[in-house]
Amino acid sequence: MITRRLTVAGALWVLVALTGCAAPTPTTVTAGESPSSPASTTRPPRLVDESDRPLVAFDPCLDIPDEVLTAAGYDPATKDNADFAATHFTMLGCAYDGIVHIPGVLARYDLSVLSANFDFEEERQKAIGNGDDLVLTELAGRRALLKINSSLPYRCGMSVETSYGVLIFGRIHFRDSSAPLPESQWCVGLEDTVGRIVAVLDDFESTSR
Repeated sequence: MITRRLTVAGALWVLVALTGCAAPTPTTVTAGESPSSPASTTRPPRLVDESDRPLVAFDPCLDIPDEVLTAAGYDPATKDNADFAATHFTMLGCAYDGIVHIPGVLARYDLSVLSANFDFEEERQKAIGNGDDLVLTELAGRRALLKINSSLPYRCGMSVETSYGVLIFGRIHFRDSSAPLPESQWCVGLEDTVGRIVAVLDDFESTSR
């Protein structure tokens, strides 16, 4: 049986792989803070770095409605903080457990959503440095990167450009058997999940202009 501790550690692979800088710093998200609609941008970010980069406006722990997560196949009640604190950038993030279990095939799957204030080109260079295989694409009119790495099996990532930086998604499958999952299947369904959350981001950014 895979414990919750292992789940969180697995979800944080995205933080370590994509930043390569600092260590994750846990912060507290108060119960009941997650709104059903995008919050006002007058709310101070939970973390602020010492750089002159933009503030991280969209907070995955506070600004993704529960119904969006549920529709995407994740349990909002499993929300776990995945912030990343550094002096020269900020990442606000949350990790979630998937709600589907397929006996003999899929034991569990986890999603991390990280909101960062480094720009799209910095994110692309970090991914290249990590040895990721990249596909430059577009999602809802935004530049995006689809990322896999053969040295990190059963994982798929996607980064989407925002007005303040990037929104980074990472999904991990935990197998329910020793049967391998073909690399061509690692990213199946991730774009749909990202699209649902980016739609929330679109609303958020449109009201903050």
